[in-house]
Amino acid sequence: MNPALQGYLAAKEEELVADGGLAEAAAQLQAVADLVEGNNALLLAVNDGSVPVPARRAVLDQLLTGKARPEVVRLVHQSVTVVPAGEVVSSLRWMAGRMEHDAARLAEVNPQPLDEDILGRLGSRNRVSGYAAAVFEGLTVADLEEIEDQLFRFARTVEANRRLRHALGDRDLPVAVRQDVITQLLGGKALPSAVRLATYAARGGRARDIVATLDALVEAAAKARGWRVARVQAADAVSDTQQQGLSDALAHLTGNPVDLLVTVDPALLGGVVVQVGDLLVDSSTRHRLDELKEHLLVSEEAYRIPGSPTRRDATDG
Repeated sequence: MNPALQGYLAAKEEELVADGGLAEAAAQLQAVADLVEGNNALLLAVNDGSVPVPARRAVLDQLLTGKARPEVVRLVHQSVTVVPAGEVVSSLRWMAGRMEHDAARLAEVNPQPLDEDILGRLGSRNRVSGYAAAVFEGLTVADLEEIEDQLFRFARTVEANRRLRHALGDRDLPVAVRQDVITQLLGGKALPSAVRLATYAARGGRARDIVATLDALVEAAAKARGWRVARVQAADAVSDTQQQGLSDALAHLTGNPVDLLVTVDPALLGGVVVQVGDLLVDSSTRHRLDELKEHLLVSEEAYRIPGSPTRRDATDG
């Protein structure tokens, strides 16, 4: 099943569990699948990939609004958005089955916590992005900005603390334990939505990629408010004036407002390294020295006279 839809469903399941409506929502979603599959005109409208996604969503929104739980309407809406047209009905049935299974499991005396299947790096990243899309719904721009900042600072904390990074990246440590560590660190210090996102990073993402997953959530929060994120590594502190100039230049380059996330790394020796999405600009002194070293080695090799002794050979003789 589409990883982004898996993540979106995970977030909606949490909300339904808290509201006690998981089983009811599962039944409603199954009924929607039956309705679409049993009506040829409706099935053709949903399955027609030549029809724009907004138009297909509008057909189902009009049909369901006021007749199903809001979470169900959103799940149907998201399915039409991220799943190929011909797979919408099967995706609805998959979600309904997953919800029924989870509702039954949670009804047990000692229920096991909800978990996710193991996916590859890209699949896991997309799943976490889908979860974030659900969490971001209805949040204000101010909340999104605060979440972005809190997740960025938490990611840097995990990156800098070897023991914490090892604990959160330990695949043999139960997910619930890793999530509890995050909750203890962020509980009461970050917005509830930021805590949700960070704990799901440990559940829906790959353990070994915890820092990268948190950074991906930072970018998702910025994107949700119409901004781009630029990661800036600098050898020294960057003044407000310098940050503003760099932000303006990157905004002109990318066509979007740019939020700078600055970290100081003295190992760069000088200059900065800037990354915005796939764009990487490395103007650090360390990078220039590495390039110079490589150039000198290549030049020495190119101009060496075949058969002539190297400096070591000459001194040894």
